[in-house]
Amino acid sequence: MKLAEALIQRADHRKRLDQLRERLLRVARVQEGDEPAEDPAALLAETERTAAGLTRLIQRINRTNSTTPLDDGRTIADAIAERDTLQLRHSIVTALIQAAIIKQDRFTKSEVRFRSSVDIVALQRQADNLAQAYRELDTKIQAANWLVDLID
Repeated sequence: MKLAEALIQRADHRKRLDQLRERLLRVARVQEGDEPAEDPAALLAETERTAAGLTRLIQRINRTNSTTPLDDGRTIADAIAERDTLQLRHSIVTALIQAAIIKQDRFTKSEVRFRSSVDIVALQRQADNLAQAYRELDTKIQAANWLVDLID
């Protein structure tokens, strides 16, 4: 199985666990004399099996990510950490740009005027560079996901 397939299965397991949780909550209480629509014990057993399968899958994904190098020598796990940091930095810079943009909504000349304390053009250039670096790194990671076999 390829790493990308395992990542898809991981997402499916998580969705399945969310669905089981909802089903369990619906049958947790019934009116006296009534029977639940589904057997809570069977749902709990299925939840445990699905969670155990998810755990095994995540362990295999983590082993694969931590030992598989990309073409530049860093492991997939290291690239994922860098990609996540790039995304965080991009979100911070774009939030700063939005906060720094001046909207003149004064009604009289005596109202307080605001000015930007940062160079919006330079920040936008930085945000663009971060977004490009993110896309390029994500493309490398995604390509590796479809080439690499999952480690047992």
